[in-house]
Amino acid sequence: MQKKRKDSNFFNMHPSLQILPFHSPNLPRKNPSPIHRKTMSSSDRLPIQDTRPQPQPVKHHHSARYYAQRVRESFTTRVTKVLCAIFLSFLLVALIVFFIVWLSLRPHRPRFHMIDFTVPGLAQKPGLDNAVITFNVTARNSNQHIGIYYDSMEGFVYYKDKQIGSTPLLHPFFQEPKTTTVVYGQFGIGTATLAVNSRRWKEFVNDRQHGTVHFRLGIMSVIRFKVSTWKSVHQKMHVNCDVAVDSDGLILPAWKNRKCSVYFS
Repeated sequence: MQKKRKDSNFFNMHPSLQILPFHSPNLPRKNPSPIHRKTMSSSDRLPIQDTRPQPQPVKHHHSARYYAQRVRESFTTRVTKVLCAIFLSFLLVALIVFFIVWLSLRPHRPRFHMIDFTVPGLAQKPGLDNAVITFNVTARNSNQHIGIYYDSMEGFVYYKDKQIGSTPLLHPFFQEPKTTTVVYGQFGIGTATLAVNSRRWKEFVNDRQHGTVHFRLGIMSVIRFKVSTWKSVHQKMHVNCDVAVDSDGLILPAWKNRKCSVYFS
């Protein structure tokens, strides 16, 4: 009895210890509970140490020439990177400077405005015999530091998109920056031609009866831009000025001082 009491006291003092039931080999064995399975499986595992020899890294023994070559390659690579960085920096600075200079010196095309345009003989009956067209326009160089060479200039007059006259304009000249030049010309006098036949003159008269006759003045010039001592290549400039006159052959106020279109070809 005392022995039993001692055993019970021992198990009471160690609750983690459990008495497993005995199973006879001849009796069917019951599967242990999940708690027992977990306890058994965790307790049955033992740490296993791999005693196989680990492969050692192979040590390569290089000659002094190999290390000298590696040093030279490293030095060459560094020098190449430094030179590339210097070149790219210089190129970037040059592009920035060029862009700033271009913004300040970029050439603006000349500006032309129609000032006057008259067909004096339009109001006279025998106007065909006295067919003359006179005009003057202004050419403005709005550039701050760029001059313009006008190497040649020729004027044309159109009626209903048909050329009816041409004349040479001005001798070659140089236009200073921020200056304005008046271009004056006549068609039908001297070397200026004005091809107006009787049918064309009747069209003029018909338009005159409606109060307005429309023309187009064209100017073609070969120019060059000059910046300090530098001169650009020749460029062909075209100017188109639409204009209308009244029944007296005088320019209508709405077309006076009108800006002309300018383009290059």
